[in-house]
Amino acid sequence: MAKKVFGGAAAAVFGLVLSMGATHADTLGEALSDAYVNSDLLEQNRYLLRIQDEGVAQQVAALRPVVNFIASRRWDRPSDVQTSTIGLTADLLIYDNGGSRLAVAAARESVLAARQQLIGLEASVLLDAVSAYMDVWRDAQVVGVRESNVRVVTQQLRAARDRFEVGEDTRTDVALAESQLATARSNLAAARGQLAISRELFEISVGRPPEALSGPGDTPALPASEADAEALARQNHPSIIALQHQVSANRHNLDAARSDYGPTINLQAQSNDTLRGRTTGRADSLTLSLTQPLYRGGRLFALERVALATLSASQAELNYQTRVNVQSVGNAYARLRIASAQIQATDQGIRAAQIAFDGVREEASLGARTTLDVLDAEQDLLDARIARIQAQADLYTASYAVLAAAGLLTVEHLDLDVPRYDPQAYSDAFQNAPARLPSAQGDRLDSLLQRLGRD
Repeated sequence: MAKKVFGGAAAAVFGLVLSMGATHADTLGEALSDAYVNSDLLEQNRYLLRIQDEGVAQQVAALRPVVNFIASRRWDRPSDVQTSTIGLTADLLIYDNGGSRLAVAAARESVLAARQQLIGLEASVLLDAVSAYMDVWRDAQVVGVRESNVRVVTQQLRAARDRFEVGEDTRTDVALAESQLATARSNLAAARGQLAISRELFEISVGRPPEALSGPGDTPALPASEADAEALARQNHPSIIALQHQVSANRHNLDAARSDYGPTINLQAQSNDTLRGRTTGRADSLTLSLTQPLYRGGRLFALERVALATLSASQAELNYQTRVNVQSVGNAYARLRIASAQIQATDQGIRAAQIAFDGVREEASLGARTTLDVLDAEQDLLDARIARIQAQADLYTASYAVLAAAGLLTVEHLDLDVPRYDPQAYSDAFQNAPARLPSAQGDRLDSLLQRLGRD
């Protein structure tokens, strides 16, 4: 349905090619690819995701033996006897009512939530790049129109002066043309300044200055209908999936807090060699201990209440985010419909204003119209052209906003030609708590992050 509604407008959207003096013309796809590759924000959050992966490793480590080497030396006075001891201790958690395994499960859910948050951030980065690209495109088009307006008004001023010399126009007509030219030059200066600002924002969003822009090309493929987009926003949007995983993590944390009421069983093994004076000795022991909480001043109940409140808060946040996503879809489609209607209206307005301007100018050459009539007609045509440029930019920005609201604004869905970061690779390498820090796979992952657009 969306393609039928907006396809006709999109087909006539971009007939102009922007030339800014550069040999290469930036496409929107290239800008999006560079924004993904150059984003420091995405790189920061990839490392923050690693921290979540290491949280799983830390919880896994709690289920494994803890082995320590202990060495000590003691001097006794006044006997002046020295005692040296070396030994090994090993502690192993045998049973804790399932608390540690629940903590592992919660940490894994938090990792999955963080991955979805990274995808959501990716959409934000790409949408910012779309807005920056369209702003530069729009402002460069406006500069071109303003420059044309200055040329036309300059011609009108010359014609008014010529007619004044032969007595066909009054001094007032010349002054009106001079005033209009001053206004046109002022508006041109403002348009150039706005273009400079948009170029700076482009560099922030994309990670490099803009070259000449070829225009964004075709509008992206949208969901078949607004209802389909809303369904995606409710179920498949990264923010929804992230909160679903966070709810699961908080549910595991609540179960883990309740497990603290139960007993804990630990196994400890020790082996010590002792040298006291000239006497040596060896002691080995194996201890199995059970600990059952009886009274801890209400701390365990407080921890359970905190976990329950955290779970309830995340469930409420999930419900709220669902409504926000649906609203975002509705807003994006509304902007899309507005921009489409504005394009059709401004196309008609431009045709009518052009006919009116040509007619008034011709009538003015015959003395049937005043200079003021010509300037007014020129202003109407100028306003219509600028309104169409703005509507064109709005149409594309709204189209990509629909994808973002539906959770489809990703490098995979757009099929961008970029090196893609795989969070699963780091997770596979480290979330099971390897015993050694260096690893060839970890080095490869570090290299991948450095290759993502980093020179």
